[in-house]
Amino acid sequence: MTPLVDTLKQLRYLVAHLEDNTLATEYPDIAQFMQDEVFEPQKCKDELAFLYQFLYVYGRKSEATFNRFRNEIERFYLWAWCVQKTSVFELKREDIEAYVEFVVETSDDWVAASVQWRFKDSNGFRRVNPNWRPFVHKANGVSQQTLASMFTALNVFYKFAILEEKTFANFVPVVKKNCPYLVVQSQIKLPDTLSDLQWEYVFGVTKDRCEKDPKLERNLFTLACLKGLYLRISELSDRPQWAPVMSHFWQDQDGFWFLRIMGKGNKLRDVTLSEDFIDYLKRYRLSRGLTSLPRVDEPHPIIHKLRGSGGMNVRQIRRIVQESFDLAIKKLNEDGFVEESENLQAATSHWLRHTGATHDAQHRPLKHLSEDLGHSKIATTDQIYIQTNIKERAKSGIKRKL
Repeated sequence: MTPLVDTLKQLRYLVAHLEDNTLATEYPDIAQFMQDEVFEPQKCKDELAFLYQFLYVYGRKSEATFNRFRNEIERFYLWAWCVQKTSVFELKREDIEAYVEFVVETSDDWVAASVQWRFKDSNGFRRVNPNWRPFVHKANGVSQQTLASMFTALNVFYKFAILEEKTFANFVPVVKKNCPYLVVQSQIKLPDTLSDLQWEYVFGVTKDRCEKDPKLERNLFTLACLKGLYLRISELSDRPQWAPVMSHFWQDQDGFWFLRIMGKGNKLRDVTLSEDFIDYLKRYRLSRGLTSLPRVDEPHPIIHKLRGSGGMNVRQIRRIVQESFDLAIKKLNEDGFVEESENLQAATSHWLRHTGATHDAQHRPLKHLSEDLGHSKIATTDQIYIQTNIKERAKSGIKRKL
């Protein structure tokens, strides 16, 4: 099985090689696959060029978005070409339904036991990993999240294809509406958060350890940013179009402090800083040998590397958070809070954003909370963190008589 797309960083090289017919000079396995394995090489080459165009348009804003769309559309292409032996733009409604069945009951030869790398440098070429497969084995079968991601990616892809006049039909919405495997979510869904005790341990244990291990000051400040400012990890990390630096902290004429960040969709927003957070900002900066508060021209990264220069990527910041989680898990166990410790093992860094917002939703105006979170609609904030309609429904129903 041959993957069709490399990393986001390599995408422009793939596009260039495809355009000038030199794909074999760097990707001989893709070139051979396109020549020997597909149903109509020239038609498939044109469709592959369109896939690269789609991924460039939708994936260049975020590597996570690129990876999500790449995984979904790449396997869809391979299925259309190798199983159905037809163009992705000639598939009908019943074909999309057949693809859903294929995803639910995937052939064993399409499934890898674990996540595998796609390509690796070898003697000047990018060679395919023979263990790579389009799908990864899931012990409990296909999840609702997997199905939802599949439908989202296919729907976006066909909408883009219609705009580019590559096709004139999108059967995905009707297939999704009638899909027997997709459960329509109507139950109450609360955001994943840390309990008060878990947060007390995550933050407190890290803070206590800072005296013996000063490098943990970086962990402490990262936790403060994610929970206290409701940030996503991506908003703290270096990206091709944005590098968070200390000068992004700024103060207005009334003495209020803000942090300017780039959120989802490359949207800039200014997050308000609390007095408590400013204390930790000062503490963190002093630990780095900086002045207590940032200057307007300061180029230092907000979350710094202990070795080397520049800011940190998402994976590196996630490791920092996990280190503090692990310290808290160990301490909770030692203190006899076994259940809290076990539950914390399932937590991710994104829980900190939910934890901060859920706590502050009890005393902050909804509009203010929504703007600091970066939600485009207040209704989104209400639905996730306050759930006005659910609470009103519960109040009206509590006095029902039997």
